[in-house]
Amino acid sequence: MMTANRIQRRTFLMMPLAAAGLCAAPDPAAPSRTGVLLLAHGGRLASWDQEVNRIAAEVDRTYPAEVAFGMAARANIQAAIDRLIARRISRIVAVPLFISSHSSVIRSTEWLLGLRSEMPAEYKLFASMSHGHGAHGAHGHHALSDDALKPVKVDVPVTMTSAINRHPIAADILMDRAREISRDPSKEVVVLVAHGPNSDDDNAKWLEDLAALADRMQERTKFARIDYLTVRDDAKAEVREKAKAEFRALVEKAMREGHHALIVPVLLSYGGIEEGIRKRLEGLEFTMATQALLPDTRIATWVLESVRPHVQGTSRQLPNEAPAACVRLRKRFVARADQEIAE
Repeated sequence: MMTANRIQRRTFLMMPLAAAGLCAAPDPAAPSRTGVLLLAHGGRLASWDQEVNRIAAEVDRTYPAEVAFGMAARANIQAAIDRLIARRISRIVAVPLFISSHSSVIRSTEWLLGLRSEMPAEYKLFASMSHGHGAHGAHGHHALSDDALKPVKVDVPVTMTSAINRHPIAADILMDRAREISRDPSKEVVVLVAHGPNSDDDNAKWLEDLAALADRMQERTKFARIDYLTVRDDAKAEVREKAKAEFRALVEKAMREGHHALIVPVLLSYGGIEEGIRKRLEGLEFTMATQALLPDTRIATWVLESVRPHVQGTSRQLPNEAPAACVRLRKRFVARADQEIAE
């Protein structure tokens, strides 16, 4: 057992290591350095990306934040991670600025981030796209490199939140969009319309979330009814046509009842898809919301609320262990100090 004098002597001999700040133990009062990776599809219009960048700037006031545009775009995700690492973060929380978690894009992104063990079959399609930000209508294809079929390189812990799904903030924003175009709620039917996925299984989950949003909205409104559906833009032709017929049927039903249809797109931002929604309803009477979820500062609040559970309990500790080189250096100083004490 070491005596008090020997402990003091060891501490004195190790002072150069501490003075140099090398391999210092984490300060229990120091916050962890969490970085936020914002994942967004990107749009045809510059204004679409600008809105996302505004959200990132707002989040950046609390956590270092970087944006990766695209549909599971490995190069963009890697670049955003590298920017966060350069800002000396010690963990990353990825936040998908997507309407739903239930899609091949999200599953592919999880795999890229090392959060899913097997590569989704759909990922190869995303990897082959030369799409810049990943906007609709800008897709091309190129040969895949070896790196394109590997997860990104990251040396800090990574977690990922859910997408917007059925979050109450989304319901509140959608309610405001409906109210902005409403004249007589008791004689109006709101129709929530989302893009939707290709898969029937995924689509069922989208509809469950839309139902939850509609229920929350209906609790605080005098609208005659709130309907919902997905248009499934990227699915097979017969699926799209069936969705179009269902969409028109909802609006026609409202008209037969003597109600006016208020179309509220459940989109992150307008950038072209809304025009397809209008086209599907040609010849029918309706009013469409003037904007999507963005622009709205509450989306930044949603991001921060989503991140918070991932950092709770880590605010007074650094999650990363000391690098192996530092561990070896500390052991070397301890051995040298013990040797001098023994002599």
